[in-house]
Amino acid sequence: MTEPLITSSSRGAADGPVIPVHALWEDELAAFLDARPSFVRGFAQLSDFSAKAGQTVAVPTPEGALDRVLFGLGQRVKGGPGGGPGGGKPDAMAFRALPAKLPAGDYRLHAVPEGLDAAQVALAFALGTYRFDRFKARGADGARRLVAPDGVEVAEVQAIAHACALARDMVNSPANAMGPRQIETIAREIAEQFGASFSAIVGDALLEQNYPAVHAVGRAAVPERAPRMLELQWGDEKNPVVVLVGKGVVFDTGGLDIKPSAGMRLMKKDMGGAAHALALARMVMAAKLPVRLVVLVPVVENAIAGDAMRPGDVLDSRAGLTIEVGNTDAEGRLILADALTRAAELSPALTIDLATLTGAARIALGPQVIPFYTPDDALAGQIETGARKASDPVWRMPLWDGYREALESDVADLKNDPDGWAQAGSVTAALFLQRFAPTSGSWVHLDIFAWNPKGAPGRPSGGEAQAIRGLYAMLKARFA
Repeated sequence: MTEPLITSSSRGAADGPVIPVHALWEDELAAFLDARPSFVRGFAQLSDFSAKAGQTVAVPTPEGALDRVLFGLGQRVKGGPGGGPGGGKPDAMAFRALPAKLPAGDYRLHAVPEGLDAAQVALAFALGTYRFDRFKARGADGARRLVAPDGVEVAEVQAIAHACALARDMVNSPANAMGPRQIETIAREIAEQFGASFSAIVGDALLEQNYPAVHAVGRAAVPERAPRMLELQWGDEKNPVVVLVGKGVVFDTGGLDIKPSAGMRLMKKDMGGAAHALALARMVMAAKLPVRLVVLVPVVENAIAGDAMRPGDVLDSRAGLTIEVGNTDAEGRLILADALTRAAELSPALTIDLATLTGAARIALGPQVIPFYTPDDALAGQIETGARKASDPVWRMPLWDGYREALESDVADLKNDPDGWAQAGSVTAALFLQRFAPTSGSWVHLDIFAWNPKGAPGRPSGGEAQAIRGLYAMLKARFA
């Protein structure tokens, strides 16, 4: 889990030394070293430190204690477009790489690099301390903590970092430890922490309460992993309603259209939308944004049993539309259909749904850039602004009308697997969801990955929180 930040005012001499960190551009290095004692200059040269992006050197005192840390920002190209370390404009998220390269201890920035937001630097450091070691036998090797720069709202940075750690922990946890009951428990605990109301509709009660698609997808699971619909409500009822919807498929076998083993290997992360919705909700509630927040999380296991839904089945939905099941492995959009219909009943000002929905999204944009879909141009601009502020990359994709007919069914109102000629799997999935999305207010769908397939310092392979820092920045700007 993420270690908490500490502030200079919370420390005393008994807390031990605070090690300065010098973040340097390559063109600053010579002048910096000329102003330092010969030992520092010599050690930097001996370590081949040239301030390349991400390069880190721990400089000792002549007696062998840690004296300071040098951290490279790379080349500075004046007037360059920036976008990351070495790209002209520094990216605060570069500081995610720092904690993994440091020994345990307390650190402070000698100065926040020009052009960077101090709070984003502090957040990047906190995000970089994350490790998932729940199932490891080894003990902890001590914390890396940052004394927050002056002016940083430490409580907000901690809340964002802890929410992201929650999402990553949930995604990283194996399906036997993160089933429907565990997600319900986490959601219930979050509700209790922030004084929100909470309800869970479980098993056959889903049919009584008109969530037939959620029930159909999850009914093949064993009773203790029964499907459920979770709903959390928080905030003054007079405030604008914001609904967060998260896909909670705790494991996806593909159903009777079973996935091959390679495709099934990472399906513990198919509840990433639920994890992200709950994490974003924590940020909103911790910040006490003036909204009426509703979180809707349909939770199922797409299992295989005698009563599993079949290819060719026609399902009812909460909206009254019938859905032909062309592929049992396109189950996420089915449970989201019921959840989005519930959202529409609340007349929201804004609805955000998050789901690990399609492999097509990764083919289009890869694992690091998250596609989003909305018919609202103003909302799209706000999301893009928030994403840039938070260094949380997203890319708007089209709700292309020409592909809608690919979802037409001969026997039902629509089908869950589009005709092959349309090809654009992430786009057609978004078009399917739009049929159920609220028409009041604005709606946006994000097809997240929730995973780092390639590890890097501060970004270990495994669960990743994507887009929600940018969405929080957007919500804060829109409603605060």
